[in-house]
Formats: sequence, C-alpha cells, structure tokens
Amino acid sequence: MIVVHSAAHRAQEGRAELNDGQLVPCYEKPARAEIVLARVGAAGPGPVVEPDAHGEAPLARVHDPAYLAFLKAAWHEWVAEHGDRDALPLNWVAPGMHRRVVPDSIDGKLGYYSFDAGTPITAGTWRAATAGADCALTAAARVAAGERAAFALVRPPGHHAGHAFYGGYCFLNNAAIAAQALRDGGAARVAVLDVDYHHGNGTQEIFWHRDDVLFLSLHADPRQEFPYFSGHADEVGEGPGTGFTVNLPLPWGTDWTAYAAALATATARIAAFAPDVLVVSLGADTFVGDPISRFRLQSDDFRRMGAALAAAGLPTVFVLEGGYAVDDLGVNVVNVLTGFEGD
Repeated sequence: MIVVHSAAHRAQEGRAELNDGQLVPCYEKPARAEIVLARVGAAGPGPVVEPDAHGEAPLARVHDPAYLAFLKAAWHEWVAEHGDRDALPLNWVAPGMHRRVVPDSIDGKLGYYSFDAGTPITAGTWRAATAGADCALTAAARVAAGERAAFALVRPPGHHAGHAFYGGYCFLNNAAIAAQALRDGGAARVAVLDVDYHHGNGTQEIFWHRDDVLFLSLHADPRQEFPYFSGHADEVGEGPGTGFTVNLPLPWGTDWTAYAAALATATARIAAFAPDVLVVSLGADTFVGDPISRFRLQSDDFRRMGAALAAAGLPTVFVLEGGYAVDDLGVNVVNVLTGFEGD
C-alpha cells in the first residue's frame, strides 16, 4: 500500500488550545504524524511518496472559495492586529444573531468561520492544510489509477471542517476532498466511512444533500462527547440525500465487541450502496489509552478493524484523522493498514 506524506505538516504547530477552562499544549501536534511515519518505516504497508501538487481548484469543489480566501489570509490579518501569537476566536454566532455578513475584523472572522477555541491558526496553517489535501488527492488518484489502497498520512486532520467552517483541529476536509475528486474522476458512487472517535460533522455537512456520496460514522454519542451538536442517529440527510447519512453513536466505554457490531452494520450498508470506491477517515482515538477519548479498543482490535474493512472488497483510500495517544498512534494506525492487507 502506497503511503503519501508531506513534511509540510510540521508547519502547523500551535502553541496552545483552550481545554477544560485553561490554555494547554496542543494535543494535535507534529509528533502525531512523525510517530506514524516511523512505524510505517519499521513495519508499514509500503513505500512513502511525496504528494503531487493539485492547486486550489479541488479544494473549491468542497469548500466555499470565500472560506478558502479567509484561511489563506487569516494569519497575516491576525499578526497585523495582535502580533505573533496563535489566532484563537473570542466569540461565536448564537441563536437570535445572524451570519449574513462576514465581519471586517479578523476577530469577527475567526468567530464567523470557526466553532471552537481548540484550533489555533498559525503562520503555517495554510501550508500544512493544503499539503494534507494534496496528500489525500494523490492517494485518491493512485487508487483511481488501479491501486487497491493508499494511505494519506496527513495532519492537521480534516473531518470536522465543513463547507465554510473549521474546528476540532481541522481546516480542510481531506476525506471529502478525496471523495469529491474520485467522483469528478469518474466514480459514480463513493462511500466515506468515518471511524474516528469524534463525529465527522464537517463531512456530514458537506454531503448532507447528496445521494452519490454515502457518509457513515461510528463515534462517541454526541450527548456525551464533542462536537455535541452533530452525530445523532436520526440525522440521515435531507432532500436527495435522505438516507445517505448513517450515524452510529456509541456510549463511553465501548469495547471491540460493541464496536465490531456497529462496524458490521456500517459495512452492510456500504455493500447495499455498492460504491465504486471507499474513503476511510481513519482516526485511532478509539484506543483505550487516548487522553481525550473514552472508548476501550486495544491495539490488536485495530488489526481486526482493517480486516473488516478489507472484507468490503473495495478500492480504498485511507486518510488519517485523530488519535492523541502519540506513543501508540503509529502501532494502531499501521495495524489497521496491515490488517487490511492481511498482515
């Protein structure tokens, strides 16, 4: 399995995020990708290649061009107003307020386009995010050209980023960008399966009205867990997309037995949809040792997950999402990939 990776991910290195009422070091940090890359080199599925450059056109197939312009300019506008420190929002739109006009102030723009205070914009955000999108697009192109599977080893992650918003450490939705590129390249139907601990609210929003992209997510119940306001089982899509969003929320403490049952439900729905290709948002924060999550999967369970995904029999693009038990992240991610390939 080809692994697509860019060292440009290191350009995104936030100094702090707001968590539990205090500024703490960012959980989403360069060491995450580095530990996965090291594991790929030691026991991984295949060669590591640099991404091809794809420009901004594929990004605009998924994201609002005005939002992309904001991301590109945000750091410079922030520094001009506040100096060289991470850009974090101060306030957000609440019920009774409106979102019709984009503010002129960078502080207003941050609140307009974001949904949390844990996702700092830095000097390297745009560079790292676009490099990640290029990795996902390159992996998708390899699979479209005939590879059975490819893995986009990216950070920052992407599945919380929507058409015109960021948050949850995510700026560009790499999995959605890959899925749209596969559609544009000739795939009639694409399934996106999100196995991250947190609901992929951005991916859901992007494909909410679509019947050509099936979105499925296994995640912690939003009544208990971030992002709280997205991911309930009754969220099924709208209009032409009704029935093409499948949410399988699970309670705190979920172990492999319960997780495997939900995964079997998801793969059965994928089989019924009969897509041409599968995109997997591969988060490994379902691990029992993850510092910000509350599932109980063990390292060997990730190998079982990979085997279950392989049984779908589809060309597959893997895109790295979350996972913050850094020392174990490489083992768990590579276990999925080697499990997919039959070890």
